[in-house]
Amino acid sequence: MANTYTKLYVHCMFHVKTTSIAIRKQDISNLFAYIATSARNIGSTFVEVGGMQDHIHILATLPKTTTLSDFIRTLKAGSSGWLKKIAPIYKDFSWQSGYGAFSVSPSLKEKTINYIKFQEKHHSKRSFQEEYKLFLHGYGIEYDETHAFCD
Repeated sequence: MANTYTKLYVHCMFHVKTTSIAIRKQDISNLFAYIATSARNIGSTFVEVGGMQDHIHILATLPKTTTLSDFIRTLKAGSSGWLKKIAPIYKDFSWQSGYGAFSVSPSLKEKTINYIKFQEKHHSKRSFQEEYKLFLHGYGIEYDETHAFCD
């Protein structure tokens, strides 16, 4: 083929390190905007970002020239560096080293967007760990629970 065409929607999530401070409510919308801009800057068609003070959800397309691990690493490193610059309280901020990333069919794009937008509603009923386990089970991913949630 003469050209490369891709559109791979990926729903990514990552959590604040347990020894790190959580993201303050007054900073979270700016953090989401920073992550969205970062995703666009590396060639992603950004779709949605949301989450809570302890974790982030992102729906975006994976850039055709970037591996998933590089995409996540860029977003995590950039956002943690940005947080450290905006307030001294974040001087030791860190994301956990792992992440979850799940493919999303174009037919489920809108449903995923709404899921990400309404994180507060979801987390009034279940914890991040419960949510994450549902994704792992739903995608048939085997995991060791003793290591799935530690830093």
